[in-house]
Amino acid sequence: MKTHLSHSWDIDFRQARELQTRLSHEVVHRRDSTNIRLIAGIDVSISRFSTAGRAAAVVLDYRSLELCEVSVVEGEIDFPYIPGLLSFREAPLALRALQGLKSRADLLIVDGQGIAHPRRLGIASHLGLLLDIPSIGCAKSRLIGTHDWLPDMAGSYRLLSDRNEIIGAAVRTRHAVKPVYVSIGHRIDLDSAISLVLECCRGLRLPQPTRLAHMAAGRSSSLSDYGYPDNKRKVQRG
Repeated sequence: MKTHLSHSWDIDFRQARELQTRLSHEVVHRRDSTNIRLIAGIDVSISRFSTAGRAAAVVLDYRSLELCEVSVVEGEIDFPYIPGLLSFREAPLALRALQGLKSRADLLIVDGQGIAHPRRLGIASHLGLLLDIPSIGCAKSRLIGTHDWLPDMAGSYRLLSDRNEIIGAAVRTRHAVKPVYVSIGHRIDLDSAISLVLECCRGLRLPQPTRLAHMAAGRSSSLSDYGYPDNKRKVQRG
């Protein structure tokens, strides 16, 4: 997967926030393609005791959710943890993992926020713009916004709003289990994003692309520990 546009990552916190605001106006809030053959997932794991990071990108067949390809990279994380600036901490390593894929996916699901973000540019939107790929944010927790009471039934959802703007949805992917927070990343609409996440969960809380990416990014494990072959996996260090 190739980068469509780029910018410097060597910027301070004020410049990072200004860049998010500027790039947010480039996000496309509509689905421009219905042809999905391959889905990619990305996740980043960072050591609690050092600056070492590990990003994993996976590609799955959309219909079968069979694993097709895995790319894992390791490197140092320089940007500190600041709520709202996650993409400046994780995206450089995530991009390296995604660029290591031979396949060009038709959709990217990211373990993080899309436009459900104070400046409407979470990591899913940021990566979608940089790669010019339809993307969805599917976060395990809420960053901002409020929603009405959510029923326990799998498949139910409630719209997430902030300052009178719909920014995503709380989605119950599994009965009586914590919801995930789905939002537009880039080149997708919210209804399609919710539907695609539910299709990729198939009885689990997390969609299979980000679930497998999380497994592959785990520093003490590999996909083979979960019954998936490691012969599709390559690790790039440095």
